[in-house]
Amino acid sequence: MLRRLCRLSVLCLLCFLSTAQAEVVVVLNSRDATVQLLDQKTYASLSTFSVGKEPHHLMETPDGKSLIVASAVGNELIFLDPVSGQIQRRIPNILDPYQIGFSPDQKWFISNSLRLDRVDLYRYDGSNLTLAKRIALPKMPSHMAFTEDSSMAFITQQGSNQVSAIDLATQTVKWTMPVGPAPAGITVTPDGKYLLVGIMGSDYVEVIDWRAQKSIKRIKAGAGAHNFRALGDRRMTFVSNRVSNTINIIDQTTLENVGTINVPGGPDCMEITPDGKTMWVTLRWIKKVAVIDIPSRKVIKLIPVGRSPHGVYFSRHSPRM
Repeated sequence: MLRRLCRLSVLCLLCFLSTAQAEVVVVLNSRDATVQLLDQKTYASLSTFSVGKEPHHLMETPDGKSLIVASAVGNELIFLDPVSGQIQRRIPNILDPYQIGFSPDQKWFISNSLRLDRVDLYRYDGSNLTLAKRIALPKMPSHMAFTEDSSMAFITQQGSNQVSAIDLATQTVKWTMPVGPAPAGITVTPDGKYLLVGIMGSDYVEVIDWRAQKSIKRIKAGAGAHNFRALGDRRMTFVSNRVSNTINIIDQTTLENVGTINVPGGPDCMEITPDGKTMWVTLRWIKKVAVIDIPSRKVIKLIPVGRSPHGVYFSRHSPRM
C-alpha cells in the first residue's frame, strides 16, 4: 500500500510539473461561463474552471502581472496569473463589462456595457479602479480603440450603427458619426491617421479619417467582418469574418485586402505567437479553437473547447500593433 501511494504521489508531482511548465493558452467559453486552459505545445486541455456568466473579453494589465477576464453578466472582473491562468483576485460590482481596455498612458480603464448602453470610465492607479464617469451611448457599445497619446477613445455601437469619440481629458463625447451596419471591432492604424472598423452586418472594413470625421474607403472583407488582431510588424492586421468563415489580411499602409485564410465555425478573437508564424482563433459556432500556420495560411489543428469560445490569450505573444 505504501509503495502504491508513493507511486501515486510521484505521478501527481509529474502532472503538476507538466502543467507548470506548459505554455498556457487561456480560452473564454462564454456560454459555459468557464475559463479553459490549453497547452500551446501539445494542444491538450489542462483544466477548466467556472467564472461569472458570459466571460467575453480579456486584457492583460499594463504591468503584465495579471490577465483580466470581463464577466459581463456576472458583473465582475476576474484577475488571472497570465502565465499559469490561475485566479489571483476578483473585483465585483463592475456592471456589464462586455469589452474592456486600458489607455496607452495607463491612466484610464474603460468598460463597455453592451446591455446597458453606456461606457464606464475608471481612473487607474496601477492597482485600483475608481469610477470617474458613466457615459450613455445610443445603442450597444461594443469594441474600443485609443489614440497613441491617450487623448481619445473610440467606441463602436452595434445597435445604432455609429462610432463615437470620447475625449478622455473631459470625459465627454466629442463626436458621433454613422458607419455601416452593426460595427464591431475597431483599431487605429499604426500611423495614427485612420480607424479601421469591422462592419459585422455586412462584408467590409470601413476606413475613417477620424480627425475629419469622414469615411474614406471600404475594404472588401468577408461577411460578418468582426474583430482585429495585428501581426505585430506595424503593417499587417487580420480581420475575422464570422459569417463567411474566413480571416482577411489587411495591409494598413495601402489599406488593401491582401489575403484570405479559410477557417470554419465562425472565427472571432485571435492571438499570435511572438515569431508571428502561428495564430490561435476561437470558433464561436463549433466549440473549437483553430491553430493556423500563418505563412501557409492553413488551419493545422482544431481543438475542442466549451460552448461559444470568445476571448483567447497567451502570455508570450506578438505586439498588438
